Amino acid sequence: MTKMNPYIYFNGNCEEAFNFYAGVFRKEISYMGRYGDVPSKDRAIFQEKDNNKIMHVTLDISDETSLNGADYVEANEESKGYSNFSLIVHTDDKDEADRLFDGLSDGGEKTLPMHTTFWGSYYGNCVDKFGVAWKITT
Repeated sequence: MTKMNPYIYFNGNCEEAFNFYAGVFRKEISYMGRYGDVPSKDRAIFQEKDNNKIMHVTLDISDETSLNGADYVEANEESKGYSNFSLIVHTDDKDEADRLFDGLSDGGEKTLPMHTTFWGSYYGNCVDKFGVAWKITT
């Protein structure tokens, strides 16, 4: 099953915002990872000053809906050109992820090619020809 959810970017206050949202929705944050948690072999592009900033957070609102977010950091090229949000699409397999990525990026920009990440997902980012930012993941 394919799911689509919002992904919100913050300027250093992502954790505060998600703690607020968790209280409002009366839900628990299911995942919060910091840039400092990135394995050493993948840390070359991240600055030590950003270690405490949020790399990814998930707040499950329902079985179908989650709110996701991160703090902007200088090394996070994938977020350049975004406003303060993108849409994240979760798919069940690589073929569907590639199909969606290729379709959405047609006439737009592939900002991060599909690849296998250190957290084990197949993942990429693009901005479509209408300026909407997308994250595709399995």
